[in-house]
Amino acid sequence: MVNTINQMKVSFERIIPDEKSSFRTLHNNSPISEFKWEYHYHPEIELVCIVSGNGTRHVGYHKSNYTNGDLVLIGSNIPHSGFGLNSTDPHEEIVLQFREEILQFPQQEVEARSIKNLLELSKYGIHFHHKTKKVLLPKLKLMLESEGYKRYLLLLEILFELSKCKDYDLLNKEIMPYTIISKNKTRLENIFTYVEHHYDQEINIEDVAKLANLTLPAFCNFFKKATQITFTEFVNRYRINKACLLMAQDMSISECSYSCGFNNVTYFNRMFKKYTEKTPSEFIKNYSHNKVSVDFKVENEIKIKVGF
Repeated sequence: MVNTINQMKVSFERIIPDEKSSFRTLHNNSPISEFKWEYHYHPEIELVCIVSGNGTRHVGYHKSNYTNGDLVLIGSNIPHSGFGLNSTDPHEEIVLQFREEILQFPQQEVEARSIKNLLELSKYGIHFHHKTKKVLLPKLKLMLESEGYKRYLLLLEILFELSKCKDYDLLNKEIMPYTIISKNKTRLENIFTYVEHHYDQEINIEDVAKLANLTLPAFCNFFKKATQITFTEFVNRYRINKACLLMAQDMSISECSYSCGFNNVTYFNRMFKKYTEKTPSEFIKNYSHNKVSVDFKVENEIKIKVGF
């Protein structure tokens, strides 16, 4: 089963530490349909390890697909979706959620400074490579079985290991505070939800402008300022993302094209190549060998800005 729920809204999540502990651990291996993979934020820093499975990582402005698991560190109050978004069963993940204040070290400790730097970088979202995930997975699994001070020491060990790691990518070029999407939130949510429900049909931009209670020129200006891309660009990128998910379910290229609102297969192929840097055929071939990792070419996905 594939989970493609709406991640257009952002909500606050209250994190309660485990009993007799200063932080929280989660082990999810139930069917993905049993969870809500919403776009949310919380003060706790979060380490997400996808043990196995494919899906979408959506951290701050960044959105891309992962395969064969994932390992990402997400900073305090950075909006993100649950990593079961757009995933297929079986999906297994281990999640650690902790506040920075539980990590107190003497200033003289060099390792303490490296962890502090790690947590600063986490505000951009840090994607660690598979090699790092493989090394840390045994400690993360041991964390699930440990209690008391042993859990805390394991958390420190994991953070020390990550702070020394050089094999990583920052997911965002800018830090996205959760407050950045508060202005015009309702209007944007209405637009995004409309696209989500009608992406497989012809979308008339004038109808969307009316939905936003704006004239067509005002709507185009509003959307470009809010997201840094045109509305047409947004719709095309949304459709291509959906097409990737359908291809992963063995749907043919032409079926994907028409199911995602493209009435012309040639145009679909051109848009697919533009956003994934692969042809649909290359994507299917790579996916069948579990090598595909689609990162949309357009820089930083959608940047919702305030102040317009």
